[in-house]
Amino acid sequence: SSRNTFTNRKLKYISLAVLVVQNASLILSIRYVRTLPGDRFFTTSAVVMAEVLKVATCLLIVLLQKRCALKETLWFLLDSVVLQYQDTLKLAVPSLIYTLQNNLQYVAISNLPAATFQVTYQLKILTTALFSVLMLRKSLSRVQWVSLLLLFAGVAVVQVQQEGKKEAAVADASNQNYMVGLVAVVISCLSSGFAGVYFERILKGSSASVWMRNVQLGVFGTALGLLGMWWNDGGAVAERGFLFGYTGMVWCVIFNQAFGGLLVAVVVKYADNILKGFATSFSIIVSTVMSVYLFGFHVDLLFTAGAGLVIGAVYMYSLPKAPGGLPCPDPSSSSASTEPPRGAGGGEMEVFLPKSVLVK
Repeated sequence: SSRNTFTNRKLKYISLAVLVVQNASLILSIRYVRTLPGDRFFTTSAVVMAEVLKVATCLLIVLLQKRCALKETLWFLLDSVVLQYQDTLKLAVPSLIYTLQNNLQYVAISNLPAATFQVTYQLKILTTALFSVLMLRKSLSRVQWVSLLLLFAGVAVVQVQQEGKKEAAVADASNQNYMVGLVAVVISCLSSGFAGVYFERILKGSSASVWMRNVQLGVFGTALGLLGMWWNDGGAVAERGFLFGYTGMVWCVIFNQAFGGLLVAVVVKYADNILKGFATSFSIIVSTVMSVYLFGFHVDLLFTAGAGLVIGAVYMYSLPKAPGGLPCPDPSSSSASTEPPRGAGGGEMEVFLPKSVLVK
């Protein structure tokens, strides 16, 4: 028994480390590759590539679950994706939102300092909570309402601090637009909140496997991502090629985006909400410290106060709540993710995977 407790505790700390590393490394690496001199890769192609890798991974897992019986797997896929097309179509809306969100994330991180993005992106907890109250008629505890107010205040303080520095930075970063980055992150937070709650609605009573759901999402995600790429960068991609500007570091970002979400979903089984809250808080600190070293980011009293409020709010929001209230949205994922309710069979369904990467 004591050995089991020790193993569980060990798994919890490993989970915490994985969540922090995934959270911080994705944002820092995107910021790094988007601010390097030289040829810039097409972010729309990176979103498509991450989707393709994610679908391929999920298909491989489905095949392994079917004990490598190729024929059985193909029939299962045909039945799940094509024959039950109404079920698949339900995922078109969140898939569209997530494709938009993944593209917006690149826009936001390309235009905002990594630490500022990381703090501001926590607004997704606020939007998820508000959509849960509006769409699912869920209730929040008093502590959670206070934490949401603190969260908003913290993000506002960071924006005021950045506003003061913006004028000085304009001359240095002519290709970066703070306002564009801020609008992108706000829309990303709104879409993250809506998609997470929408998922919870369509997954009630659903017994579909988490890997199958991701295949369905990925089919739409890839198609919509290609459409977005054609719309935004069609001519340039045709001229320069899909993989233009891809370096080893860009591939690292894409792999982190594709597998980070899957990894977090597996890890989250060993972590509780408090741990997920801690992971988000730690990753804000890690992103800030690394930003100072990597990008010469300047931390002052206002940023420290704002980030402190956000970290405190994330921790408060993930504290346990009396039964019957709102289950905390997962702040650890780099993107929207939601834990579905118990399936029709009564067994607890697997954690629904974050679609983005990220964000998680």
